[in-house]
Amino acid sequence: MKAFSVNIISLGLKVHRFDFELGGEFFKVYGADFVSGGEFGAEVILSTKETFIEAHCRIKGKARLVCDRSLEPFDYPLELDKKMIFKYGEEETELSDEIVVIRHDRATLDLGQYLYEFIVLEIPIKKLHPKFDDHEEEDNEGKMVYSSTPDKDSGDKDIDPRWEQLKKLK
Repeated sequence: MKAFSVNIISLGLKVHRFDFELGGEFFKVYGADFVSGGEFGAEVILSTKETFIEAHCRIKGKARLVCDRSLEPFDYPLELDKKMIFKYGEEETELSDEIVVIRHDRATLDLGQYLYEFIVLEIPIKKLHPKFDDHEEEDNEGKMVYSSTPDKDSGDKDIDPRWEQLKKLK
């Protein structure tokens, strides 16, 4: 989307601020698999240097999620600060989650994909409606999900005689 592309060739060696509104159209373009929608405000501060560009992203808003338990839609509030560094190099590669190498002749930087990834990574794997928050801990308190102790019925009645001989070796 051109709305989230920044022309980095025309930027001088100083700090630049960009504000973006991320809504339903944004999630349709970048993917509605994890987040079905939402309303976010994103402030991106680009600090351009001779050898790299540092991007500081502040995102605040609500993601529209669907509860895994009740299938009810709900709003999940998010507020996050992330940093990215775009280093100039010969070949475009991603060195880590925070460092990306871009070519010197690259004209634009698509910030939309990075903003989408920041939001998606903050979404919990288990999406529960807020009405289940208090009940989740109360229901599982003191209950054991898995036990490795043998059942009472499976006693030492029918043990193979070979195992009995091995027990004597102890």
